[in-house]
Amino acid sequence: MCPYSNYTGWDEDGGYAEYAVAPEAFAYRIPEGFPSNTAAPLLCAGIIGYHAYKQADLPVGGKIGLYGFGGSAHLTAELAIKQGAEVHVFTRGKDAGELALKLGAKSVQNTYAASPVPLDAAIIFAPVGDCVPNALKNIKPGGKVVIAGIHLTDIPSLNYENDIFHEKVLTSVESNTRKDGEEF
Repeated sequence: MCPYSNYTGWDEDGGYAEYAVAPEAFAYRIPEGFPSNTAAPLLCAGIIGYHAYKQADLPVGGKIGLYGFGGSAHLTAELAIKQGAEVHVFTRGKDAGELALKLGAKSVQNTYAASPVPLDAAIIFAPVGDCVPNALKNIKPGGKVVIAGIHLTDIPSLNYENDIFHEKVLTSVESNTRKDGEEF
């Protein structure tokens, strides 16, 4: 969370360069036999999803909601399912919903629908602030909502008693850590 951090593809050119030079401390060794086109999505979408998933503090066998179902969310869903979580997806995309079910999500519903079960946590991948109140309503007391994007439209006004009370937590993810990348 360095206030002076720079990001390839955002602050510096070269995110899609065929060759790039970087300090070794900021590079990951890709295992032999692991194709670059398979590894590439894991290095951005995968790591940020992993970091958001860790921030969610999901209990073992917990129920998690994923809002938006793009690249980062589907990788996070796969991880969560493999770790025994029950995944519920909130999306407007028909194809995204079909993919979620194919990967093993327990349910798929519209972004603004009530969850079929109370959730332990939720991660918002969609850059839409309007998702926040619904995610807060869908989590249990003591649950956590993690915003996993670098951009989000404004969050509508929240009602303390209905949206935040009962020790609900709302947090954001700015970036990821080297440890996240190595673990993931």
